[in-house]
Amino acid sequence: MISFLIKLWENILIALRALAENKMRSVLTTVGIIIGVLTVVSVASIIAGLNAGFSDQISNLGSNTLYIQKYPWVAKGDWEEYRNRPNITMREVEYIQKNLQVDALVAPSTATRRELKYKDDSLKDIIIRSATINTPQIDAITVDNGRFFTHHEINHKQNKVVIGFEIKDKLFKEIDPIGKKIRIGNTSFTVIGVLEKRGSIFGHSLDSEVYIPVESLFKNFGFHRSIDIVIKINDITKVNQIKDKLQFLMRVVRKLKPNEKNNFSLNQQEMLMETYNNLTNGLYTAAMGIGALSLLVGGIGIMNIMLVSVAERKREIGIRKALGATRGIISFQFIVESIIICSLGGLIAIFFSFLLSLVIDKITPFPSTVPLWSVLMGLGFSSFVGIFFGIYPAMKAARMEPIECLHFE
Repeated sequence: MISFLIKLWENILIALRALAENKMRSVLTTVGIIIGVLTVVSVASIIAGLNAGFSDQISNLGSNTLYIQKYPWVAKGDWEEYRNRPNITMREVEYIQKNLQVDALVAPSTATRRELKYKDDSLKDIIIRSATINTPQIDAITVDNGRFFTHHEINHKQNKVVIGFEIKDKLFKEIDPIGKKIRIGNTSFTVIGVLEKRGSIFGHSLDSEVYIPVESLFKNFGFHRSIDIVIKINDITKVNQIKDKLQFLMRVVRKLKPNEKNNFSLNQQEMLMETYNNLTNGLYTAAMGIGALSLLVGGIGIMNIMLVSVAERKREIGIRKALGATRGIISFQFIVESIIICSLGGLIAIFFSFLLSLVIDKITPFPSTVPLWSVLMGLGFSSFVGIFFGIYPAMKAARMEPIECLHFE
């Protein structure tokens, strides 16, 4: 083992000396390797960052939450067909609440967009969300100041409002908003609470929304809208079981025949994750293809340069053979040299990948991180290219006759 390590170290030194003697040629030789590895590692780092960001974003939806809605999150059919579906109504919400009979929270959810006004300040196109007594648990919201709605306020359609943190900052600034009246559209509402900061989802700030009682939303802004039925399941292991029951109950309440298709959609977080993974898998495949093509071109270039190097160093090969070097030692020397060229290209590519990842993370809204597996894969690919494309030049060098080599000028 020690003997092998000594030989390896000697061959590495010889290889580095040969590279140092032809710096420009060595740099140009590694360009193909650098481009290939840089492509694979950079795309992997960008997608890894996006994966983390996307997972964080959709975590707000909850893996144990189901949504009965008019439209699917991922459309696979004719959009006209979805648009012609009947709206989901409060009658269906009440039927689900009465007949589901499992450990889950059920609530209607709908929204509208209106202008908010407080004295001379106004905010346009603000999302007004409906609320029930279960909304804080389902939407995972916490009141920072004031309180949430009572049963009485929700059941009696009172014009009360709980506002997001950004709304409070923009409309009230340093003033305590509790008890103040704001106008939503043309209707006056009393502020009873301010929510804690919630962050954003898909670029939309959840802190720029407000909640009002669901029946108050219908009373003031109209009944002609489809409702979403949100079901938060306490036991995550029963999600699929409850999903089947919800589908059955919706078909019953809508009186659908066995041969009729569902005229509603049952959505969940998993659907978005599956679609997203399919998209990123396609990007990975494309990056691997481009990287493999670049590595192939780089490998051919390395084989060409190694053949030139063998031709230039015939006298050196002859002397080493005359002093007792075997074919194995000669071929090992040139394979090590080929691996070093490719590995240096891989290391340079990984260095630039880290720089690119840092720049993307700092100057764009997209997160970026270099995963360890992509670094190892990049080094592995570059080393494999060095071995594969270095074999033929190494074998050619090993087969040379010492006398013929010593006559070379």
